[in-house]
Amino acid sequence: MLTEPRRRAYLSAMQVVHWLPRAELPFAAPSRPELLLPLAPVEDLDVEAQPVRQAPAQGEAAPTHARSGERPKIEIPRPGSTPKPVAKPVEREEEAPKAARPAPVPPPRFALQLLRAGTCLLLVELATGQPFQSRDPSYLLLKDMLRAAGLPDAPQIIGEPVRWPLFVRGNMEQGPEAARDFVQGFIQARLEEVPCTCLWLIGLPAVRFAGDADAQAYYQALKIDGLGDVWALPGLELLMDEPQRKADVWKAMRQLMARWKSVE
Repeated sequence: MLTEPRRRAYLSAMQVVHWLPRAELPFAAPSRPELLLPLAPVEDLDVEAQPVRQAPAQGEAAPTHARSGERPKIEIPRPGSTPKPVAKPVEREEEAPKAARPAPVPPPRFALQLLRAGTCLLLVELATGQPFQSRDPSYLLLKDMLRAAGLPDAPQIIGEPVRWPLFVRGNMEQGPEAARDFVQGFIQARLEEVPCTCLWLIGLPAVRFAGDADAQAYYQALKIDGLGDVWALPGLELLMDEPQRKADVWKAMRQLMARWKSVE
């Protein structure tokens, strides 16, 4: 706790002539009354007018000096301290609302196998992603469907299965549109080698990415640009899980059978 002599020594070292404490200081000398008077408004002051000294009233001691107002307090930085720059408020520009970016569509995942049976091509969904085996129940069902249609029941496998997405890594576009273009381009290349009378699309991925249709097109005959006549069918796994669908397959097959039988 500072005593009055030491406090005045600190103030003199900082070149502070006039000061007022915010609270009563212990061991401090009493404040001078003239320093506590309110300041006069700035607009009422005459800059060029000299302050008029009034004669002291009888019985009052004359003040050592009269003053029109208290000098403003000047803050002097302490030795070793650096003044902090005052940050100017930065006006933020109104940002234009950004359009919400559409969420990226994950690439579809499927495996399709292309086969040839007589004058027909078959694009069949591989539900497990693996090529057909001779004793697979789905492959045996496919052989039964070919015999019922009057086609060879030992279809020829054409090439490797078409698997999507093509690449696990990389920046290549592999969304639904790219998958559709790839599958249709693959089939068109095979049709240029050997044409067919009807293309069977078996399974939803085959119907969607080759025929550009959905499950509503099952059992229907479609006309696709670049692919010709197309027949949309449910997947082999779905036909085994829901045997009642086989009646709809047989009903549609009887109406389309003349297309490939008339060519033989």
